[in-house]
Amino acid sequence: MTEETKQNEKEQTTANTTETTDNNVRYNAGASGRKLIEEDDKEEEVMLEQFTHPYFDEDPSMGQSTYEPNVLLARGCCNQPECYKVVNRAERDSSSKLNVHNWMSHIKSPSNAGECDIVEVRFKNSRKDFYRLPEGLEICEGDIVAVEGTPGHDIGIVSLKGELCRIQMRKKKVENNDNIKKLYRRAKAADIEKWLQSLEKEEGMIYETRRLADSFDLKMKVNDVEYQGDGTKAIFYYTADDRVDFRQLIKALAEEFRIRIEMKQIGARQEAGRLGGIGTCGRELCCSTWLNSFHSVSTSVAKTQQLFPNPQKLAGQCGKLKCCLNYEYDVYVDALKSFPELGVAIETKKGKAVYHKVDVFKRLLWYSYQNSQELIPLSVNTVKKMIADNKRNVLPEDLESYAEKIENNK
Repeated sequence: MTEETKQNEKEQTTANTTETTDNNVRYNAGASGRKLIEEDDKEEEVMLEQFTHPYFDEDPSMGQSTYEPNVLLARGCCNQPECYKVVNRAERDSSSKLNVHNWMSHIKSPSNAGECDIVEVRFKNSRKDFYRLPEGLEICEGDIVAVEGTPGHDIGIVSLKGELCRIQMRKKKVENNDNIKKLYRRAKAADIEKWLQSLEKEEGMIYETRRLADSFDLKMKVNDVEYQGDGTKAIFYYTADDRVDFRQLIKALAEEFRIRIEMKQIGARQEAGRLGGIGTCGRELCCSTWLNSFHSVSTSVAKTQQLFPNPQKLAGQCGKLKCCLNYEYDVYVDALKSFPELGVAIETKKGKAVYHKVDVFKRLLWYSYQNSQELIPLSVNTVKKMIADNKRNVLPEDLESYAEKIENNK
């Protein structure tokens, strides 16, 4: 019994030792595994820090850029204007809409015409008007001036003077008579201060006006608000599909802001021109940079230029057809005068061929047989000759022998 007991104790001790060893191995394996995982995580963090995009990496040593809307940009200047100080040309060019370069500034006026005593003054966004100078007052382009308002006075920046101003008046059909308003003086410090205070109220007025219009259930969209320079009047620009009875809205606005209210309805194109934006071409909208006369654009213009009638691609930011469709319309019309009538079928001995499409610049027309989907390119002269032969009941053998070779430009 003693030997058996000793043998059992020895086996139990050996088993305990083996179990302890296994546990130590498992613990060491787990610890080493956790250590490897931690090392992998650290390496991954280092790699992520190395490949972090610089625009998204917050560097405490660099200041973070914050966007602050500038109410002066819509008026034609970037920085706060100073009294009796001209807004420089670079600043006006970088922030003005419908800006004009005075290429006649160094050209003297004709002797029989005399000096032009009228200047063009720019206000918010694309609004401009002509004013007559008082005697003895010399004004430069970029001067901040006080002009006649209805009622009171308004503040604007002189955008044009001299002989080119006379040409602009003729272009816009403005007659030089007593109906032209007066330019009072250069703006004083008090005028500029009150003007800047009025500009800061415009953004809040837009949201409040939209809220009131919704409360009265008016089917209109308030696009912009323009305060007069003396702070006694505001012009509200809106768009609407139908006539809007906004008498209650005017009463509510007058009670809310204690100023004179003027409502102006504008079209979708004028709205895009006032607010501005980026077109599908990547440039600023034409109507907000240089285009000041809007001509009608029809679907026939796009059809003449062989454009696919996709409203989403042909429509601009205003929701109407893009004005730039008119730019090349005359070129296409002149080029198509030398083309045969589009859509005329050609009879051949192989069968009847129907018209599919045209390439104006390559002067090619594509035809295919009625029971075939293969398009065959033919030159303009070839199609003309075939149509003339068909009228004399002369049929060509086929179209393949007259097909043009098209090189793939890769």
